Order: sequence, then C-alpha cells, then structure tokens
Amino acid sequence: MTRHLAVVEWESDGEFSSGRYSRGHVWRFDGGAQVRASSSPGVVPVPMSDPAGVDPEEALVASASACHMLWFLSLAQAAGLDVARYRDAAEGVMGRNDGGRIALTRITLHLDIRFTGRQSDAVEFKRLHHEAHDKCFVANSLRSEIVVEAVRRLQAED
Repeated sequence: MTRHLAVVEWESDGEFSSGRYSRGHVWRFDGGAQVRASSSPGVVPVPMSDPAGVDPEEALVASASACHMLWFLSLAQAAGLDVARYRDAAEGVMGRNDGGRIALTRITLHLDIRFTGRQSDAVEFKRLHHEAHDKCFVANSLRSEIVVEAVRRLQAED
C-alpha cells in the first residue's frame, strides 16, 4: 500500500488565549504544493477564519470529486471513449449523522462530461460512474452518502 503525507502548519498570532485567534494555516504536500487553508467562515466567523482559505469540508468534497473523476477518466479511456472535458460542481451538505454528530452527511457530484469520438450510451455511462464510485478510495473511506448526478454531452453541445 502507498502512504500519503500532508503537513498542516499553524502559528499563533498572539490572540490564542482570547479565543479570537486566526484559524488560517497552511497545508504542504510531498510534491511541493502549498495550500492556504482555514476553518470555514460558516463555522468560525471572519476575521478568525480566512474566506480565501480552503476549509477541511471543502477539501473533503474536492477529494471525493477528484477521486471519482480520476477513476471515471481511467475507465472511460479503457472503454475506448474520448473524454474532452469533465467538470464537477460538487457540493457537500452538513447535517447530523446517525449518531447525532455534525458531519458532512451527503456529497453530490454534479458532473458535466463532454465527449468527442465514440459516445457512451446511457447504460454504459451509468455503469462507468458506478464502477468509478466503487473503485474510489476516498468514497470507500467515507460514511457520507455520495450521489452522482452526471450529464453526458457531445463536444459540440453547450
């Protein structure tokens, strides 16, 4: 199995004891990527949260979306399809889970996929998404419901 590393770093701005400290921090990844991060302004108000930072909830939604996309692209390519564009306006919904705790209870992937060349029919399209979901490591790690709402289009369509 592989290992995946991330360094999360925060430093006090001198306001820690008052509770009005910045939740802004940095995520650093082994390949050199660095991401400005923060708590969600919906959870901790500005100015203690940085609205420009990626919050953990957004990152989880993006991770589920990206994992599904990468599997779908791999499976589509192996099936001989030509994907021209893949866009997901993924959305996570906070709520209470079965244990009464606040959690991301649902992630919906709103996919818009454009093809050129050979087109999948509706049955193959649905099967590819089902298989991508089954193979997605992130989806397999979550308890949240993940819903795929996908639209397939010819490249010439808008």
